[in-house]
Amino acid sequence: MKNIIVGTAGHIDHGKTTLIKALTGRNTDRWEEEQRRGITIDLGFTYFDLPGGDRVGIIDVPGHERFINNMVAGVVGMDLVLLVISADEGIMPQTKEHVDILSLLGIEKSIIVLNKCDLVDGEWLELVEEEVREELEGTFLEHAPVVKVSAATGEGLDGLISTIERMTSDEVVAKDIQTIPRLPVDRAFSLSGFGTIITGTLVSGTISKEDTLEMYPVGKECKIRSIQVHGQDKDKCYAGQRVAINLSNVKKREIKRGCVLAPKNSMKNTDLLDVKLRVLDSSMRVLTNHMRLHFYTGTSEILCRAVLLDREEIGPGESGYVQLRLEEEAAVRRGDKFVVRFYSPMETIGGGVVLEPNPGVKRRFQQNVIEELERKESGSTADVIELHVKGHGDTLITLAELAKLTALSVEEVQDDVTQLESQGIVYVFPMRKDTYVWHADSRREAEQTIGTTLRAYEEKYPYRYGMKKAEVQATHFQKIKPNVFDKILELLIGAGCLKRVDEFLCTPEYEVRKDKTYDKVSKLLLDTFAKAKYDFARYSEIGLGGADRAAADDILNILLEEKQVVKVTEDMYTLADYMERAKEVIEKKLAEDPVITIAQVRDLFETSRKSAKPILEYMDSIKVTKKTGAESERIAY
Repeated sequence: MKNIIVGTAGHIDHGKTTLIKALTGRNTDRWEEEQRRGITIDLGFTYFDLPGGDRVGIIDVPGHERFINNMVAGVVGMDLVLLVISADEGIMPQTKEHVDILSLLGIEKSIIVLNKCDLVDGEWLELVEEEVREELEGTFLEHAPVVKVSAATGEGLDGLISTIERMTSDEVVAKDIQTIPRLPVDRAFSLSGFGTIITGTLVSGTISKEDTLEMYPVGKECKIRSIQVHGQDKDKCYAGQRVAINLSNVKKREIKRGCVLAPKNSMKNTDLLDVKLRVLDSSMRVLTNHMRLHFYTGTSEILCRAVLLDREEIGPGESGYVQLRLEEEAAVRRGDKFVVRFYSPMETIGGGVVLEPNPGVKRRFQQNVIEELERKESGSTADVIELHVKGHGDTLITLAELAKLTALSVEEVQDDVTQLESQGIVYVFPMRKDTYVWHADSRREAEQTIGTTLRAYEEKYPYRYGMKKAEVQATHFQKIKPNVFDKILELLIGAGCLKRVDEFLCTPEYEVRKDKTYDKVSKLLLDTFAKAKYDFARYSEIGLGGADRAAADDILNILLEEKQVVKVTEDMYTLADYMERAKEVIEKKLAEDPVITIAQVRDLFETSRKSAKPILEYMDSIKVTKKTGAESERIAY
């Protein structure tokens, strides 16, 4: 099942909230004022399921000009937008502003919904559709399908649902669930007995119950107590889902819309941003240096000053490099889209993309500054290398391979990799012949998948120390060399993600189970070996009193690992103390006589020749004795 986020946009009173209620059976107006005034002030959320089984989270964004900031917040993470236009009024100025905002924020897929079709005749409806097409020519909505509905009567809703399903069946861009999780907060509140709760659209990564993350820019660590997706408790949530998260260690008053929940040290607060900014063709304003603006990205709204770096002014339809100097700190990432509005009166001027989220203060008209921003806009060689490294998560890639793929020198590649390593984007494993590079996202994915594999293994085999290292490699990294896999293990073990016991791997908290079954089987085996002494009991012939043979095999291995028992030869085991004593006796005998025979061993331990031979073979294996040539004779090693 895919998780799809659909939003609404359009002029006030064109029926967005009524349409959503008709689709879902739920009213998204949460506040008394919204219901009393009949307009959406804040973001409303609900969901419905498509006939094919995919779940559509739907966001009702405000249409009124005063609430444009909420509209921008609602666009975060949207896959598809329903542009709702009333058939009896047609496109309004605010509708055009919504279209501009959607375009600036990178929305590509949309359905034009002509609502209230029950209020007009067919000829009028045809004229309105023609007018809408003309008004939207040249925008991303130019070729969007038009669906005619009446939210009040239900007319056309089946066709709208079919269109949504068709447009999201295979066209929705897959969310990156392996990168760091990032949740821009659009609401924060508290509930008695639960504490602080936040809501938002998870734009990337995965969040699990009990994770410890950080709230930016306030700098508070907080633990995930519980997760809800569309009102249902979940252990995990994934990019593309609307989520509500119950947090500990942070108060509601410390959080506001615009905060971002992400892993500790994965982002950095900033009050400076280098951006590429485009002024809308339709803007009535010219952007001048040091102009005060409202800046919107994710769910943030912050006042800022625009320092124009490469020109004196940016007019309608023009673009330029700008440093935004924010009046409050924010946490953003390179590539984030944004919108800017004039300080007063509030009207949308333009928007663009963040090129550098943590720059230093820049002076205007500096050629080296402009060239640096041009490289960042087009994508630097480090960006290209990062993409190649990310594409080799299960094999890793060497510096030599990267140089070949990018047509760069090894020295240039080394410089870029060093830069990426310093930013925590890649891990570097120097080997004797070459250096391997691994992406941090691949490491996170490996940590999750190996952890899942180990937990399943530990549940199935509770009397084993874990999964054999070679088996883990064969399952997850069969394409890499063992020595490179060892480097990966060192990294994961050092980070506390895995634990190693000799050649076994397990989760950090795992311990072999020592329960009643373990006590019963281990006592039976130890007593049997003790009683047999040097006549040795064959393990396959020991009656286990109803215990499972496979479990007994694992318990025997625990006794071997703990050195309580030793394997004498195939299927023969005894207590480690017995063989230690045997070693002392044989060494003493060899000190008196340089040759010892099977017959002498038989007499020394009052056992049979059949058991004496395995004793000498065991002494050969631990380098106490060695053969002289005759099968029955040994000398000191």
